[in-house]
Amino acid sequence: MHGHLGWLAALALAHPAVLLRRPNRRAFGVALTATVLVTVVAALGATLYPGYRATIKPALFAAAPAVGELFERKEHLGVAALVLAWTGLVAHALAHRRGAVQPQLGRTAFVAYVGAAAVAITTACAGLIVGVHASP
Repeated sequence: MHGHLGWLAALALAHPAVLLRRPNRRAFGVALTATVLVTVVAALGATLYPGYRATIKPALFAAAPAVGELFERKEHLGVAALVLAWTGLVAHALAHRRGAVQPQLGRTAFVAYVGAAAVAITTACAGLIVGVHASP
């Protein structure tokens, strides 16, 4: 479930990245939805982590250390995607505060969502590699 939602979140983060190419454009609903989705996926991953650490991690590192390291990097990238998504959401909200558009904040939102989408897609790919290796 976590992997499927992770791919959905990665693709959802690309939507505000595309819409916010123009700094004056409003896309708060799309940005909020994508950010909430990536937050839910991150929370689910954090919930799964203790079980992974106790049971899967030792076997994964023993069988394929490179894949184990990839999983460790995947966690870090996932946190980066979460932080970038929230940065984009806050910047977008502030860019349109009180009816006055602030293009610099709009540009920051765009860059943050592009980064979040790129990192999330990379994270999802890493998760797919780990999942394929760990599957019987």
